[in-house]
Amino acid sequence: MDLDKLESIVSKVVDQIESEIIAEIESSYSQSIEVLRSSRSSVSSEYNRIVDNARKQAENIKRQIIGSSILAVRNKQLMLIEEAVSDAFNRAISKIDGIRSDESYESMMRRIIEDSLDAIGTDAIIECNYKDMDLVDRILLDIQHKYNFNVTLGNSIECLGGVRVRSSDGTISLDNTLDTRIGRIKPILKKDIAKLFMV
Repeated sequence: MDLDKLESIVSKVVDQIESEIIAEIESSYSQSIEVLRSSRSSVSSEYNRIVDNARKQAENIKRQIIGSSILAVRNKQLMLIEEAVSDAFNRAISKIDGIRSDESYESMMRRIIEDSLDAIGTDAIIECNYKDMDLVDRILLDIQHKYNFNVTLGNSIECLGGVRVRSSDGTISLDNTLDTRIGRIKPILKKDIAKLFMV
Protein backbone atom coordinates (compact mmCIF):
# COMPACT_ATOMS: atom_id res chain seq x y z
CA MET A 1 0.00 0.00 0.00
CA ASP A 2 2.72 2.33 0.60
CA LEU A 3 3.94 1.83 -2.84
CA ASP A 4 0.54 2.53 -4.37
CA LYS A 5 0.19 5.67 -2.34
CA LEU A 6 3.65 6.72 -3.23
CA GLU A 7 2.90 6.14 -6.91
CA SER A 8 -0.29 8.06 -6.60
CA ILE A 9 1.45 10.96 -4.89
CA VAL A 10 4.26 10.95 -7.45
CA SER A 11 1.70 10.78 -10.24
CA LYS A 12 -0.23 13.72 -8.77
CA VAL A 13 2.99 15.75 -8.34
CA VAL A 14 4.09 14.94 -11.90
CA ASP A 15 0.64 15.84 -13.25
CA GLN A 16 0.65 19.07 -11.29
CA ILE A 17 4.19 19.98 -12.40
CA GLU A 18 3.32 18.98 -15.95
CA SER A 19 0.26 21.26 -15.83
CA GLU A 20 2.34 24.12 -14.42
CA ILE A 21 5.05 23.66 -17.05
CA ILE A 22 2.46 23.49 -19.85
CA ALA A 23 0.78 26.63 -18.47
CA GLU A 24 4.17 28.41 -18.34
CA ILE A 25 5.00 27.27 -21.86
CA GLU A 26 1.62 28.47 -23.12
CA SER A 27 2.08 31.76 -21.29
CA SER A 28 5.60 32.16 -22.69
CA TYR A 29 4.33 31.24 -26.13
CA SER A 30 1.55 33.86 -25.89
CA GLN A 31 4.03 36.46 -24.68
CA SER A 32 6.45 35.57 -27.48
CA ILE A 33 3.69 35.87 -30.06
CA GLU A 34 2.72 39.26 -28.57
CA VAL A 35 6.37 40.44 -28.62
CA LEU A 36 6.70 39.32 -32.23
CA ARG A 37 3.50 41.15 -33.19
CA SER A 38 4.58 44.37 -31.47
CA SER A 39 8.14 44.14 -32.82
CA ARG A 40 6.78 43.50 -36.31
CA SER A 41 5.19 46.94 -36.41
CA SER A 42 8.30 48.61 -34.92
CA VAL A 43 10.56 46.68 -37.34
CA SER A 44 8.24 47.66 -40.18
CA SER A 45 8.28 51.34 -39.18
CA GLU A 46 12.10 51.22 -38.74
CA TYR A 47 12.39 49.62 -42.17
CA ASN A 48 10.18 52.33 -43.69
CA ARG A 49 12.23 55.04 -41.94
CA ILE A 50 15.50 53.58 -43.27
CA VAL A 51 14.06 53.30 -46.79
CA ASP A 52 12.77 56.91 -46.65
CA ASN A 53 16.14 58.18 -45.44
CA ALA A 54 17.93 56.26 -48.18
CA ARG A 55 15.51 57.68 -50.76
CA LYS A 56 16.11 61.24 -49.47
CA GLN A 57 19.87 60.76 -49.53
CA ALA A 58 19.69 59.38 -53.06
CA GLU A 59 17.62 62.42 -54.13
CA ASN A 60 20.14 64.80 -52.52
CA ILE A 61 23.05 63.05 -54.22
CA LYS A 62 21.16 63.17 -57.53
CA ARG A 63 20.60 66.95 -57.10
CA GLN A 64 24.27 67.45 -56.25
CA ILE A 65 25.39 65.50 -59.30
CA ILE A 66 23.00 67.42 -61.56
CA GLY A 67 24.07 70.74 -60.00
CA SER A 68 27.75 69.89 -60.42
CA SER A 69 27.16 68.84 -64.02
CA ILE A 70 25.28 72.05 -64.82
CA LEU A 71 28.06 74.10 -63.21
CA ALA A 72 30.74 72.17 -65.13
CA VAL A 73 28.88 72.73 -68.42
CA ARG A 74 28.45 76.44 -67.63
CA ASN A 75 32.15 76.78 -66.80
CA LYS A 76 33.06 75.01 -70.04
CA GLN A 77 30.78 77.36 -71.99
CA LEU A 78 32.38 80.38 -70.32
CA MET A 79 35.84 79.03 -71.15
CA LEU A 80 34.81 78.52 -74.77
CA ILE A 81 33.43 82.08 -74.91
CA GLU A 82 36.68 83.35 -73.37
CA GLU A 83 38.72 81.46 -75.97
CA ALA A 84 36.52 82.65 -78.85
CA VAL A 85 36.67 86.30 -77.76
CA SER A 86 40.44 86.08 -77.20
CA ASP A 87 40.90 84.45 -80.60
CA ALA A 88 38.81 87.16 -82.27
CA PHE A 89 40.82 89.90 -80.56
CA ASN A 90 44.11 88.19 -81.40
CA ARG A 91 43.09 87.97 -85.07
CA ALA A 92 42.07 91.63 -85.05
CA ILE A 93 45.31 92.64 -83.32
CA SER A 94 47.37 90.70 -85.87
CA LYS A 95 45.70 92.70 -88.66
CA ILE A 96 46.54 96.12 -87.17
CA ASP A 97 49.96 96.31 -88.84
CA GLY A 98 48.32 95.51 -92.18
CA ILE A 99 45.80 98.37 -91.92
CA ARG A 100 48.11 101.14 -90.65
CA SER A 101 48.30 102.57 -94.16
CA ASP A 102 44.51 102.53 -94.68
CA GLU A 103 42.45 105.71 -94.53
CA SER A 104 40.21 104.09 -91.91
CA TYR A 105 43.20 103.72 -89.56
CA GLU A 106 44.21 107.33 -90.08
CA SER A 107 40.60 108.43 -89.47
CA MET A 108 40.46 106.38 -86.27
CA MET A 109 43.78 107.84 -85.06
CA ARG A 110 42.57 111.39 -85.82
CA ARG A 111 39.37 110.76 -83.84
CA ILE A 112 41.32 109.26 -80.90
CA ILE A 113 43.70 112.24 -80.85
CA GLU A 114 40.90 114.82 -81.07
CA ASP A 115 38.89 113.06 -78.34
CA SER A 116 41.99 112.87 -76.14
CA LEU A 117 42.78 116.56 -76.62
CA ASP A 118 39.16 117.46 -75.85
CA ALA A 119 39.54 115.61 -72.54
CA ILE A 120 43.06 116.84 -71.62
CA GLY A 121 43.18 120.30 -73.11
CA THR A 122 45.05 122.10 -75.87
CA ASP A 123 48.45 122.20 -74.18
CA ALA A 124 49.52 118.53 -74.26
CA ILE A 125 52.15 115.93 -75.07
CA ILE A 126 51.14 112.95 -77.19
CA GLU A 127 52.95 109.60 -77.18
CA CYS A 128 52.33 106.76 -79.64
CA ASN A 129 53.72 103.56 -81.11
CA TYR A 130 56.91 104.14 -83.12
CA LYS A 131 55.11 102.77 -86.21
CA ASP A 132 52.51 105.54 -85.89
CA MET A 133 54.94 108.44 -85.29
CA ASP A 134 54.79 109.83 -88.84
CA LEU A 135 51.00 109.50 -89.00
CA VAL A 136 50.49 111.15 -85.60
CA ASP A 137 52.94 113.93 -86.52
CA ARG A 138 50.93 114.67 -89.71
CA ILE A 139 47.66 114.67 -87.77
CA LEU A 140 49.12 116.97 -85.09
CA LEU A 141 50.39 119.46 -87.68
CA ASP A 142 46.93 119.57 -89.22
CA ILE A 143 45.21 119.95 -85.82
CA GLN A 144 47.64 122.65 -84.67
CA HIS A 145 46.98 124.72 -87.79
CA LYS A 146 43.23 124.17 -87.61
CA TYR A 147 42.65 124.76 -83.89
CA ASN A 148 45.80 126.59 -82.80
CA PHE A 149 46.68 123.91 -80.24
CA ASN A 150 50.09 123.64 -78.56
CA VAL A 151 50.64 119.90 -78.88
CA THR A 152 54.02 118.17 -78.79
CA LEU A 153 54.83 114.69 -80.06
CA GLY A 154 56.59 112.86 -77.25
CA ASN A 155 58.51 109.60 -77.13
CA SER A 156 57.34 106.36 -78.62
CA ILE A 157 55.62 103.87 -76.30
CA GLU A 158 54.95 100.14 -76.45
CA CYS A 159 51.39 99.73 -77.66
CA LEU A 160 49.40 98.36 -80.59
CA GLY A 161 48.19 101.77 -81.68
CA GLY A 162 46.32 104.77 -80.41
CA VAL A 163 47.87 107.43 -78.20
CA ARG A 164 48.66 108.30 -74.63
CA VAL A 165 48.14 112.00 -73.90
CA ARG A 166 49.18 114.05 -70.89
CA SER A 167 48.94 117.70 -70.08
CA SER A 168 52.19 119.64 -70.47
CA ASP A 169 52.40 120.12 -66.69
CA GLY A 170 51.82 116.36 -66.17
CA THR A 171 48.78 116.75 -63.92
CA ILE A 172 46.34 114.98 -66.25
CA SER A 173 46.94 111.92 -68.41
CA LEU A 174 44.74 109.81 -70.62
CA ASP A 175 45.62 106.38 -71.97
CA ASN A 176 43.75 106.08 -75.24
CA THR A 177 45.88 103.28 -76.68
CA LEU A 178 44.27 100.39 -78.50
CA ASP A 179 45.61 98.08 -75.79
CA THR A 180 43.66 99.96 -73.12
CA ARG A 181 40.57 100.26 -75.25
CA ILE A 182 40.64 96.52 -76.00
CA GLY A 183 41.15 95.84 -72.29
CA ARG A 184 38.02 97.89 -71.49
CA ILE A 185 35.79 96.39 -74.17
CA LYS A 186 36.86 92.73 -73.88
CA PRO A 187 34.99 91.97 -70.62
CA ILE A 188 31.89 93.76 -71.91
CA LEU A 189 31.91 91.66 -75.08
CA LYS A 190 32.39 88.46 -73.10
CA LYS A 191 29.44 89.38 -70.90
CA ASP A 192 27.23 90.23 -73.90
CA ILE A 193 28.16 87.01 -75.69
CA ALA A 194 27.48 85.00 -72.53
CA LYS A 195 24.04 86.65 -72.32
CA LEU A 196 23.36 85.67 -75.93
CA PHE A 197 24.09 82.05 -75.07
CA MET A 198 22.28 82.41 -71.71
CA VAL A 199 25.35 81.20 -69.82
